[in-house]
Amino acid sequence: MGEPAVNLKDMVSLSNPEPFEPVSFRSNDGISDETLALLNKKGTQYGLESIQPFKIDHIVLGQWVNLKCRYGCSQYKSNWSCPPATPDLAEARTILSEYKTALLLVSSQNRNDFYKDSNRNRTDQVKYWKSTVSIERLLFLKGYDKAISLVSGACSLCKKCAYPDPCRFPMEKRPTVESFCIDLVGTLKNLDINIRVAMKINETFKYYSIILLD
Repeated sequence: MGEPAVNLKDMVSLSNPEPFEPVSFRSNDGISDETLALLNKKGTQYGLESIQPFKIDHIVLGQWVNLKCRYGCSQYKSNWSCPPATPDLAEARTILSEYKTALLLVSSQNRNDFYKDSNRNRTDQVKYWKSTVSIERLLFLKGYDKAISLVSGACSLCKKCAYPDPCRFPMEKRPTVESFCIDLVGTLKNLDINIRVAMKINETFKYYSIILLD
């Protein structure tokens, strides 16, 4: 006699998919305490101290910030995260007008070789850069499709930036806060955050990044 017919249902048992909760984009409701707690938990993995929401109108812009980039920084015209590869003042104003809320990412560091071109220094810079972009991507998955990072310090993903040749890491490429013509000191004062210049190389100093949210 032949073999009995095989019932495919006996061979394969597929479990029902987990219920899917659709993400609601463009809520324009700021950010919930639950989501903010999740972001801060994620941020601690990268050494971030805090992530704080604030209103866009606290951001101060100035043409003089771009002047500092042009005449006070070696990264000018040599890095994809810096001018002139980044939005000018008029573009920055237009972009910020499309947002209501932003996030301030805060961290600190104590490094007496901060100004030296060392592998350890670059490793820390890359870690901080990636942390900000990682938070941005998490925000996208939470429904904030407009979220975009403005990162602290020039990009160090490459030992030497490919500029003006195509960026080697276009998915991670982001402008710095200052390259967006943002007066960071003035912005922090608007947020009632007192800062001062670290006068000695062994003093702890702060990092500040901004994520434009919604």
